[in-house]
Amino acid sequence: MTRHQAPHRAYTASELLAVMASRLLQDGQVVFAGVGIPLLAATLAQRNFAPHLTILFEGGTIGPFIVPGELPPSTNEQRCTRRSNMVLPITDVLLLLQRGYVDVGFMGGAQIDRFGNLNSSFIGEADNPKIRLPGTGGGNDISSLTNMIVAMKHEKRRFVRDVDFITSPGWIKGHRTRDRAGLPQGGMWRVVTDLAIMGFDEETREMKVLAMHEGVTREEVRDNTGFALLFDDHVATADPPHQEELAVLRELDPERLYTA
Repeated sequence: MTRHQAPHRAYTASELLAVMASRLLQDGQVVFAGVGIPLLAATLAQRNFAPHLTILFEGGTIGPFIVPGELPPSTNEQRCTRRSNMVLPITDVLLLLQRGYVDVGFMGGAQIDRFGNLNSSFIGEADNPKIRLPGTGGGNDISSLTNMIVAMKHEKRRFVRDVDFITSPGWIKGHRTRDRAGLPQGGMWRVVTDLAIMGFDEETREMKVLAMHEGVTREEVRDNTGFALLFDDHVATADPPHQEELAVLRELDPERLYTA
C-alpha cells in the first residue's frame, strides 16, 4: 500500500519531525544533540518554551548559541562553539554522560528495531556489507546512558524486526535485557516519525504507537513498519505544527538545508 494521501500540509516532513521532537523536551534539561533535526528541535524548544535548556555537542561544546542561517554541519565545526558556556575535550563531554549529568540523548539512525536498537554501522552482513554507514561516534555512549529520543522517516526498510547491527542499544531484546547487559540507566524513550510518535511498553519494551499525525491511519503505519507494532489503548492525534514554531524553524534554516 502506498502512503495515505493526507490533506495538503503547509510544512515538510522534516519540519514535522523537528516540531514534534521539540515538544518532548523540558526547560532545565541537558540534551546531547546531533546536528540536523536533533539540533533544530532542541533550539526550537529553547527559543519557544525552554530558555534554560542546555545543548551539548559530541565535539565538546556545552551551551552553544545557534546563529540563524549558520547551522553547523558537524558537531566538531567551529560554529558549534559560538557564545558557548564551555568547550571541553570530547572525552570530558562523554564523561559527563557517565556521571549522570545528561538528561536526554537525541539522534537518528539508518535502522531501528522493535526494541529501539539503532543501527548506524552497516547494512547487510558484517563481513560483506551492502552499505557502509558513518558508524557510532558517541552514539553508543549516548544511548547507553540517557533517555533517548530518535527522529527518522517512517519506512519499512528503516523499521525492521532486527537491525543488522546494534550500534546504539535500546532495550536490547526486551523485558529486562538492557539491565542484564549492564545498562541500568536510561533507555529508548520516544521515536518520532513523519507518521507517528512511539513509546515502548513498560513490560515487554516493544515499540508502541502513542499518537499519529493528522490524516494518518493505523493501516498506513502498519504498512510502513517491518514488524508488528503495538498500539496504545488511547492513540491520540498529534497537534500539527503551529505557525509560530514553523517561523522559528525557517529563521534557523532559511536555505532548508535540513528541513527541505
